[in-house]
Amino acid sequence: MTVKVTERDDAHMSHEGIAAGIRIWDVHQQDLLVGMFHSETDAHNYKAELECQERQRSAEMTES
Repeated sequence: MTVKVTERDDAHMSHEGIAAGIRIWDVHQQDLLVGMFHSETDAHNYKAELECQERQRSAEMTES
C-alpha cells in the first residue's frame, strides 16, 4: 500500500483560502484522496494509522 502526504498547492486552493493563508495537507492512499488536514502533524498521524491498519490486515491474512 502506498500512502503519501502532500501539501496542497495554490492551484488547488480557493482564492479565499490563499488570501487567508490557509494551508492544507492531503493524504492519498493508492493515489486516492482519503483525507485533508489543516495540520501537517495530523496528516502524518493519519498516514501512520492507515499504514498500521494495513499491516494488521496483512498479518491477519498471513495467519489464515
